[in-house]
Formats: sequence, structure tokens, C-alpha cells
Amino acid sequence: MTTATVARGTMPLSGHLREARRRGTRAAVALLVGVVGGFLLADQILSILREPIQELADSRNASLNYDTVTGAFDLKLRIAIFAGVVLSSPVWLVELFAFVTPGLTRREKKYTFGFGAVAAPLFLAGCAFGFKLFPHMVRVLTSFSSDQDSTILSASYYVDFVMKIVLAIGVAFVLPVFIVVLNLLRVLPAAALRRGWRLIVIAIVLFSALVTPAADVLSMFLVAVPMTALFGTAYAIAQVHDRRILALTQEP
Repeated sequence: MTTATVARGTMPLSGHLREARRRGTRAAVALLVGVVGGFLLADQILSILREPIQELADSRNASLNYDTVTGAFDLKLRIAIFAGVVLSSPVWLVELFAFVTPGLTRREKKYTFGFGAVAAPLFLAGCAFGFKLFPHMVRVLTSFSSDQDSTILSASYYVDFVMKIVLAIGVAFVLPVFIVVLNLLRVLPAAALRRGWRLIVIAIVLFSALVTPAADVLSMFLVAVPMTALFGTAYAIAQVHDRRILALTQEP
């Protein structure tokens, strides 16, 4: 691939395939290392996930159950994969964005590193927020049963429930960074965000309703409010950037 080709931000199909293989390999190695670390931490993670069930057990019969002989090992492996995705996020987020950025000019490489520096902490913060939020969801959902009833939860279903919440909120926290980067690349102007802000807020509320239980309105707002604030921050950055570009183009 020539320098002129890179400067134009274009790449032949063979170059895209080599780029995808190279970056995919890096992301896969990082994920594998993260999974190994997650497997070693699986027992501690499960102890955190089990805390709401232990609180519930103080007032009624409640426990996690395995319905197969290999259930405990399968659950530990599932937790390891989940932890691996989170722990390796600084690497695969950068590799993903670097691949979808066309050509990787010097300016785009700068944005890629900036994206990784901001996106990875936001993803981890979103996952941590999900971990803080899920015990509240468990308490709300299990409160509908009588104190005389037993709450017997499938361990695999319960962990899947928590993982979906944590990962969904983690990904949601990263989306505003994509908005900023697209604006810096002059693909998404601030004017378009201003025109579509109502639809974006509605989409945020709908997403928050999907990742939280329908009966738990408070959790929905706890997810929607930070996401809306992050979108507002992304819009403000885009607005400042567009004004600066406009000022530079109007200079004599």
C-alpha cells in the first residue's frame, strides 16, 4: 500500500483482509489472556454475583442451583469469558476502531489512540455501573414473590441476566465516543445531532427500558440519565469542534 493510497484514506480488498487478520489476531490474543485471568478470578466474581441471593436468603429460602453435572464448570467458564471481554476491552476497542477507520492517516491514528484512551475507561465504568445496579434489580424482581415462597434460581440463567445488563451498559457508555470521533472525522456534524436530539433521547430511553426489568422504573432512569449526559457531552464537544473548523475556514 503506497503513501498516496494511505493519504487518500483508501485500501484495496487484500489490504483490508490483511488488516482484519492482523488486528483480529491481536484482539484474540488479548481476549485469551483476559479469559485466563477471568478464570482465575471466577470464584471471586461469583461471590459478588451471589450477594443479592444471600441477602434474599435471610428472609426466605433462596439459592442458586445447577441443573447438570457440568453446570458448575460451565458457569465458571462463562464467567471467565465475560471477564475476559471486560479485561481485554482496552485492546479490542482500539483494534476495532483502528480497523473501521479508513486508511489510517496520521490524523486518524491520533484519533484512534484518543478513542482508546477514552473508550476503554468509559466501557469499564459502564460495566462497574452495571455491577452496582444489578443487585437493586434482583431485589425489585424477587420482591413480587411471597415470603412463604422459595426462590430457586438457575445459576446459568442468573449469571446470563447479570452479564447482559453489565455488558449492555458498558457498550452504551462507549457510544458517545463514537459520536465524537465521527464528528472529528467530519462525518457527523453537530448540526445533525442538534436536529435529531429528540430521537436520540427517545432511543436512549427505549434502550434503557430494554436492558432493565419492566417493573423497575428507577433502574431505567439510572441507566438513561448517565447515557443522556454522555450524549450531551459528546454534542458539546462536536459543537466546539465544528465552530473551530468554521472559524479556521473563514480566516483570510
